[in-house]
Amino acid sequence: MGSVVSLDAVRQKRRGQLTRERVRTAFFFDLADPGTYLAAERVEALLPGAAFVPASLEALRAGLGRPLGDAPAARATIADRAAALGMPLVWPEFYPQPRRAAMRAAAFACEQGRGGAFVLAASRLAFCGGFDLDDPEVLAEAAAAAGLALSDVLDSVGDAVRDAEIDAAAARLLAAGADRLPAVRVGRVLFCGEERLVEAAALRRDPAPQRHAQ
Repeated sequence: MGSVVSLDAVRQKRRGQLTRERVRTAFFFDLADPGTYLAAERVEALLPGAAFVPASLEALRAGLGRPLGDAPAARATIADRAAALGMPLVWPEFYPQPRRAAMRAAAFACEQGRGGAFVLAASRLAFCGGFDLDDPEVLAEAAAAAGLALSDVLDSVGDAVRDAEIDAAAARLLAAGADRLPAVRVGRVLFCGEERLVEAAALRRDPAPQRHAQ
């Protein structure tokens, strides 16, 4: 005689699956941010299906009254974190300046459902190779890795309207209490900093009760 299946257990498992499916998850990033690079390697594994949303680090820091800077202590912190994760780190010459062209291309990639692949490729080119992401040839490499047509990506680079959308995403994060990027929103809960990815993933697996967790 076969084992008896508990219908209550099946229903409970199904309810849990549906609850997780309803918890909307978004990953907010800026390609000029080394934290985005450190997180991009793990987002798809920890938060599969998360929406990738470009958000301007420059706009976020301006809203916080923190100008973009390149303090040695900040670099040291990132370098220590990269070492702890076993990840190579090369500082691009442009850092910490914004990469508007690359972010427009990233916005296009997100619209096409290829945001994760594009962000991973582009952040590796920037912080593993030290390449300038606003260089069309470098963007071509990221586009190819993400399976995007180069002509479409280059067209998106010239679309300055996307800048306002990227700044608006940062403004929404700021209003929600964000103080840095990358950030992850799981339902109504916001986690700031790449080191919070594991916590965000844990909440996504068990979304009740939700709590504010910046």
